Amino acid sequence: MSRSSFFEIPNLDVRFPFRSFLDNGQSFVYPHWHKEVEFIRVIKGTVKIGVDDQLLTLAEGDIYFLDSGVPHYFLASPESVRAVYQFDLSLFSSILFDQNFGETITEIFASRENWSRNWQDGTTQTMHELLNRLLSNYEQFHQNNLYELLLDLHQLLRIMLKELPHKQQKSRAVMTLNSLKDKETIAKMDTIFSYLEANYHQKISLEEIAQTIGFNSQYFSRFFKKQTGITFTEFLTEYRINIAKALLSSENSSMIEISEKSGFNSVKTFHHVFKDNVGISPKKYQKSISGN
Repeated sequence: MSRSSFFEIPNLDVRFPFRSFLDNGQSFVYPHWHKEVEFIRVIKGTVKIGVDDQLLTLAEGDIYFLDSGVPHYFLASPESVRAVYQFDLSLFSSILFDQNFGETITEIFASRENWSRNWQDGTTQTMHELLNRLLSNYEQFHQNNLYELLLDLHQLLRIMLKELPHKQQKSRAVMTLNSLKDKETIAKMDTIFSYLEANYHQKISLEEIAQTIGFNSQYFSRFFKKQTGITFTEFLTEYRINIAKALLSSENSSMIEISEKSGFNSVKTFHHVFKDNVGISPKKYQKSISGN
């Protein structure tokens, strides 16, 4: 599977980029990739997942994790249930990315065996208990169990570091020209998203964002659409709407404040764009979340 698979942006809260949900396998999930790490835990039935150029069949009780940037897709798997966990490694302290302190967090996820079939039985059982707890806590997400989620995610990292075996040499990716290009693409997309996270609340021109990765605006536009399947303007709008949703869900601010914080230049524009994309007005969305 090539990097021409679409880049996906999971709908994560930028303040706590983690989510977990159940999927009943009724539909085909098109080839895509994202910078977030993803864990799959098969609760019922079998799940067929395409990873790179392989089609894998995960059985009930299997766990499989996907490192950042790995292309994958899911075939429809009726009568199956899988729990999905997605999180950005930015959840963890920046010191864990520093090679001066030993193996980095990115190296840990890239070098460990992805499939629980290659783990010790005890490790698999521990991981099942941990992932089940993460799902349960996330389904009842509120301020009091934010700490529980953080503790469990750090426990997951400890298991990755201490208990998961390293990949066998023969199963490691060969550093080909294509894989080098893939890493360069991920690095460029990371730069783009870092810039967006820091500047989404203000005006961003195509020229400015293109300069962050050394492209002119025309080449950047082609590059970005190839990776995401949509234009940069469409992506920026979707990103700002997701920010607005988070603010509407957690703040009792005025529409003027929320529109400004999420990067819209006027309340009128905010209302129009939000309703066009979400189907209801920002105020109605806020009421639907609060239950009032």
